[in-house]
Amino acid sequence: MIDVVMVSHARELMPEKMGGSHRRGVRILLLGDQGVGKTSLILSLVSEEFPEQVPPRAEEITIPPDVTPEKVPTHIVDYSEREQSVDQLRAEVNRSDVICVVYSVEDEDTLDRVTGHWLPLIRSTLGQHHHTPIILVGNKVDLVDYSTMEIVLQTMMEYPEIETCVECSARTLKNISEMFYYAQKAVLHPTAPLYVLEERDLTEKCKKALIRIFKICDLDNDGLLNDQELNAFQRRCFNAPLNPQALEELKTVVRRNVSDGVHEDCLTLRGFLFLHRLFIQRGRHETTWTVLRKFGYNDNLQLSKDYLFPSLRVPPGCSTELNHAGYSFLMSLFEKYDRDKDNALSPQELIDLFSTCPVMPWGPDVLNSVHTNEKGWITLQGFLAQWTLWTLLDIQRTLEYFAYLGYCGSGDDSQLSAITVTREKRIDLQKKQTMRNVYQCHVIGPQDAGKTTFCQGLLGRPLEEAQDIPNDRLSRHTISTLQVYGQEKYLVLHDIDVHNITDALMPSEVQCDVACLVYDVSNPKSFEYVARIYLKYFSETSIPVLFVANKGDMSAVRQDYILQPTSFCHKHKIPPPHPFSSVSQPKRDIYTKLATMAAYPTLRRLVHVLLLRPDPSYVARHLKQLGVVVGEHSTWLKVGLGVAAIAAFAVLLARALRSVDR
Repeated sequence: MIDVVMVSHARELMPEKMGGSHRRGVRILLLGDQGVGKTSLILSLVSEEFPEQVPPRAEEITIPPDVTPEKVPTHIVDYSEREQSVDQLRAEVNRSDVICVVYSVEDEDTLDRVTGHWLPLIRSTLGQHHHTPIILVGNKVDLVDYSTMEIVLQTMMEYPEIETCVECSARTLKNISEMFYYAQKAVLHPTAPLYVLEERDLTEKCKKALIRIFKICDLDNDGLLNDQELNAFQRRCFNAPLNPQALEELKTVVRRNVSDGVHEDCLTLRGFLFLHRLFIQRGRHETTWTVLRKFGYNDNLQLSKDYLFPSLRVPPGCSTELNHAGYSFLMSLFEKYDRDKDNALSPQELIDLFSTCPVMPWGPDVLNSVHTNEKGWITLQGFLAQWTLWTLLDIQRTLEYFAYLGYCGSGDDSQLSAITVTREKRIDLQKKQTMRNVYQCHVIGPQDAGKTTFCQGLLGRPLEEAQDIPNDRLSRHTISTLQVYGQEKYLVLHDIDVHNITDALMPSEVQCDVACLVYDVSNPKSFEYVARIYLKYFSETSIPVLFVANKGDMSAVRQDYILQPTSFCHKHKIPPPHPFSSVSQPKRDIYTKLATMAAYPTLRRLVHVLLLRPDPSYVARHLKQLGVVVGEHSTWLKVGLGVAAIAAFAVLLARALRSVDR
């Protein structure tokens, strides 16, 4: 006997319908003419014997998930025309996941009423093109020696919402459990989204989904699934590989039915689609649905929101970065679509890479955000950098497109296994160390100060090349890797567009890891702009600031400000202005300095280094990278500074810092 839970008919509404393994339950409604045996069918299922005393209507029954093949709770609801009104019936129809329309095979009138009354009533309640599956149930086959299936099949052609039909007997228990299994299966593995009965072919939405899955599983991008790829697909979907004999049998079936279904002993796309059509035709919808749901599809053959956007909490002060799993996925993706192995993606290769996505996510501006080759094609370095930028600025976009591209961690891991959420920057400052690998630098300055060319300089592009970029193809962000004490870090330059000094900066335009204030040495009014920006937004913060004296190839003029740039920086205890010119190949030392300042935002780090490692060459390198010592050679440190002098300098610096704090 099945263990059931009796539930009051006046129960609360079921939770919102959900697809696949996330479904909370299946609600089955039995309706039909009086006397066709609806109640007997329910009671026979529960007690596994025919009831001698049958009530007018069975109370709602819940079958626990552990006794059902699909492991979901199943709610079975009876309808009695004698005890319930039409309004109550319509309410139950709206709440149901699947409807079993029962008729008696010995009573032709009850079969006529299926098409004359019950199916039209369901359509008038749910709409002409509703998606609630219907099972036609012919009861009392123990009383006749013929079948009504031929008539029912004609009805199925007229009503595509009919999922299947089954003949059974409540008295002999014939096909009783099968009937309820088909009802449950019609909800969890519906036919209509997958297959067009009239055309005996897959629906266009199903084909599109399976083509995406094929492309994702075609790891070497040769348009075929070899044995290794088929086994990887099998493990991902069913947690078990196919043995060699099963693989050969599968390919033999395809060869017999599709002339080009197998090529060079590998499965083609046509062969892959044929197999799924065959599964459905043989009633194995659950096989195709298992595949579809493993790749994120819901009951409507759309990628579900939970799949595209798994829940991720990023506390204030934290950031998001790709981890090793994320970069490994991207590198394998790049290698897969770099057909000519030139370490760059041509426009066509880029289109192919994003063919599993609904739209091409990149515009031409991306090519001016990252490194490209001499043809203007994105390189592997640029490809990884662009995804790093997305992950920092728009984590939801990274999660979404990782899903489109078929990211799969170990087991059933979501895209979250490719992401690291860094700890709060406040804690980094307290501990004076950080594990972050991506730093934001906001580049601020007046118009014509050269911010755009400065940002393009991070990518090694000189002034002439940067000026040739059309405005509509310029990006506000550039990103590249730099070496900070032997470790590779990403620096993101964000060109903050401020037209005049009266424009207030938004909090998001101020919050960064390091600020770069750019002025034009040949314009006497240029420095006043960035000096006021510093005093208004950065002087009272812990954000490190570097002034950049741009257009160093031109004659410097005296600035129309109360203090000259060097004196201003000295007064506010910040590094002196760093000269810069983009006329020739831009030097990377200034970008390394910015990345280092972002990684070590206070000079207390310098004190720590001086006291714990008083090695002259190491200190010289540290001071130079922080910008405290300017010049190519720090001879006075290497020659004249001993351990005692360094320690004394550290103590004095520590006292100075404490006095600043006070």
